[in-house]
This record gives sequence, structure tokens and C-alpha cells, in this order.
Amino acid sequence: MQHIRVAASNQIPAGLQSHFQEYDPSQLDFKRDANLIIQRALEFGTWDEIRWLFKTYGIRRIRLFLRAHGQRGLKPVTFHYWRKLLGIRKWESSPFPTSKGELWNH
Repeated sequence: MQHIRVAASNQIPAGLQSHFQEYDPSQLDFKRDANLIIQRALEFGTWDEIRWLFKTYGIRRIRLFLRAHGQRGLKPVTFHYWRKLLGIRKWESSPFPTSKGELWNH
């Protein structure tokens, strides 16, 4: 298991908290909920919040998330932005069709 460096404040930045509508941000666990926190920060975070994310989890853990969950957990444009920025060439593909025509043949 990866060691997670948790920021000193041990809190999700205030600007990101609105992106956890279905959760109580104070109850999120940085280790247990790492994938959720990384996903929301990569998708919605400002540059300051992204810096917090990298300080909290480190580049290795964020790259691990992108390889394992990025294609399914992020919007395509967000996923491809981060995978190119971080040099990720291999990732787990989504088992679901990506174009509308493949899913619904009407």
C-alpha cells in the first residue's frame, strides 16, 4: 500500500468542499477516500488546490489513480490533460463504450 503524505491541516481546501455535495468533507478520510479526493481535485481544483493535492498525496499516488481510475472517473478532456501532463502512457481502459452509438442502437 502506498504511503500517503497528509497535509498539515488535514482538511480539504475550502474551495473544493463544495464539490463533495453528497459527503460531509470533515468526515472524509485521506487514506480511505483518496481516490474520491484525487478525482474531485483533478476535475474541479484551482491551481492552489492542485498544489495542495500534490503536496498531500504525491505524484506517484496521483499517477496511480490516473492509471487505474482516471478514464472512468474523470471527464475525457480532464483525463487526457492530466495523463499527458504526467506522462502516463498506459492505463486501464473503461469497460463501457465511449461513443453514443455503441450503447444505444436506435
